[in-house]
Amino acid sequence: MTEFFDTSVMVAAFWGDHPLHEASAGLFAGAQRRRSSCAAHSLAELYSTLTSLPLRPAIAPEQARLFLQDVRERLAAVTLSEAEYHAILDQAARQRVSGGRVYDLLLLRCAAKAKAERIYTWNIKHFQRLSPSLAARIRTP
Repeated sequence: MTEFFDTSVMVAAFWGDHPLHEASAGLFAGAQRRRSSCAAHSLAELYSTLTSLPLRPAIAPEQARLFLQDVRERLAAVTLSEAEYHAILDQAARQRVSGGRVYDLLLLRCAAKAKAERIYTWNIKHFQRLSPSLAARIRTP
């Protein structure tokens, strides 16, 4: 089974006090590059989120980089071409998708490109609304 990780799952996996940490960390611990992936964009999003969380003590950039090394070892990063980006933005405009939800469309395109049989996210309703054709594959950890 191929699986795709949304950034929300990775943030919860690495932030030990996150209310959804246990489920996310358990899923991530079983990930293997040959069958598990995430969007390349999620790498920067994960780093940004972890290093800007209002925590005491804060997650230092060096620690976030170590987390990213774990991601690199367990997940293949899926990239989109320039043409794919334009197609997603055209789709967003046609569907009247605005704001940050466009990033969810990009993630869903990466999941489809990876032929993911399972798409793991904590934003399940947003993902299912944006891509009814993938709705059956979208689930929480």
